[in-house]
Amino acid sequence: MNGSAAARLRRLRWLLTVLFTVLNAAGLIVLAWLLVDQDREQGELRMDASLKEVTAAVSRLVQSSGDGTVVTAFIGQDQIDTSCPEFAVLPAGAGEFDPHFSRRDCAPVDRGYLHGLAEDSTASGREIQGYVPSTEDGLVRVVTKPFLNAAGQYAGAIVAVSDPTEELDRHSAFVWWVIGGCALAVAVVGVAGHLLSGRAIRPAAAALEQQEVLLAETAHDLRTPVAALRALAETAMRNPADRPDLLPRTVRLAARMGSIIDDLLVRARLAAGVETLAIQPVWLDQLVTGVVQETPANGAQVTVTTAPSAVYADPNLVQRAVGNLLDNALRYGRQPGSPAIVHITVAGGRVTVADHGPGIDASVAEESFDRFTSGAGSSGLGLSIVRWTAQAHGGYLRVYNAEEGGAIFELSFPLAQ
Repeated sequence: MNGSAAARLRRLRWLLTVLFTVLNAAGLIVLAWLLVDQDREQGELRMDASLKEVTAAVSRLVQSSGDGTVVTAFIGQDQIDTSCPEFAVLPAGAGEFDPHFSRRDCAPVDRGYLHGLAEDSTASGREIQGYVPSTEDGLVRVVTKPFLNAAGQYAGAIVAVSDPTEELDRHSAFVWWVIGGCALAVAVVGVAGHLLSGRAIRPAAAALEQQEVLLAETAHDLRTPVAALRALAETAMRNPADRPDLLPRTVRLAARMGSIIDDLLVRARLAAGVETLAIQPVWLDQLVTGVVQETPANGAQVTVTTAPSAVYADPNLVQRAVGNLLDNALRYGRQPGSPAIVHITVAGGRVTVADHGPGIDASVAEESFDRFTSGAGSSGLGLSIVRWTAQAHGGYLRVYNAEEGGAIFELSFPLAQ
């Protein structure tokens, strides 16, 4: 189940990444298309503006006599006749004059094609602008301007021509820059989407990890008492006479299993954030003294030193946390063959539990208190509850080894003013 849930989370992360990337890529494509189209239009407007300057200047040089005859002789005397863009003044409609072509060849274009454009422009009485085929398997940009004779009739048209190669090359370079920028942006968006999707599903992944940890810790802690309880039950079945002696041990094992299950429920509620803390002023010294008095020592030596210490805390959770620290010290805070010796100190909002056991490994002391290992074995869920309780109250749990031997656990809570 956990494996399939983890696999579904991974698939969900990739699905979110793909959706995020595709949506942003679609937006980038639309934006890129608009930019490219606008750049193309701006380039054409610049070329047309240059050509219209030529047609306007030439139209002022074209003269018409009273009988409608068009005179183009003055054009050859102007500098424009030898400049680029090139142009042509062509008869059409009511015009009867020799065509004039500028003396500089600036664009490869068929002159017969220009005559056709002049006739179309004269017949419609409107300007024509756009691309037409060149004589070199390319395109040229043209703009036409029809003009009237003295009788008010369209007599011909001025056709200006320019080579768009430079502008088209510039536009092509711009298109490639846009494509490259979009590709890079899509890649960045994809990586960002993958990171964001991972962050979005992180709580679910953490919940699955916590569930796995809880199951592992619970199975570990319940395995020993369950095995012992089963052994006691089998012994009682084989030896009915020994049942009165076995019953107290059975009750203790059942109580221990119940405590483990309670710890599991509290840990799960704290991990899920559904545990409601009943924060109130609590005399920490009195609470710890009560926990020690209610906990069977079973031959261990437990000493308590307290000073009045009021904290803001949930008394039930604090009582369980202190009980877990004491139980951990009684179980593991002893040398082989010797009874446990535990010293508890309460002062300044801190509870310090010191034992005379083998201590803990230094590398384990730096871990996050999810699991602990002492010289005798795992402490199970108990210290996890202590850590979660401290964090829920804004306090902390620290562990280190004493110089003379043994482990020291320090649990701190916020002081009540």
